[in-house]
Amino acid sequence: MAIEHDYFGLLSSGPDGSIFWSETVELGDQSVTVDLTAPDQDDVSTDALDIAASLIAGLESVDDTSRRGMLAEVDDRTSEVTEYILQQQEAYGDELEDVLVDVSGDAAVDIIRSLRLMSMTILADEHGGSEPFAVLEYALDAGTTDDVLLVNLGSDGSVQSVMSAD
Repeated sequence: MAIEHDYFGLLSSGPDGSIFWSETVELGDQSVTVDLTAPDQDDVSTDALDIAASLIAGLESVDDTSRRGMLAEVDDRTSEVTEYILQQQEAYGDELEDVLVDVSGDAAVDIIRSLRLMSMTILADEHGGSEPFAVLEYALDAGTTDDVLLVNLGSDGSVQSVMSAD
């Protein structure tokens, strides 16, 4: 079976009924891998695909929302965002300014501004549920895959949570 959608085209299901779509999207000077996946195509609605398409088309806005979500957690000393920032400061030491895109003097803000959006995974079967609908992966260094922050979005585009991947 398959699902036809204006944005995604023909989404064919695998032998197990799952669907998968992947593309690289440009966001400024960054290339972002965007994946859409669902374990069972029967759980994917047209509304979910429409929302997924709008998230991809509005990736710049989604990125801004995600970064604001990270900034909102900076004042919480126990948040994973604060822990990530402290880890980056420790790991880079005096060379931190070399990897930042902007140095304002507020290390937390500068690190969040400098994070690269590496990927966005859309879990199309989670539309309207309590689980994340989209997961955005951020890293300060594009070469590291372990040291990342994950921003979980609901199908309404709001930030549900931010967590580190380690």
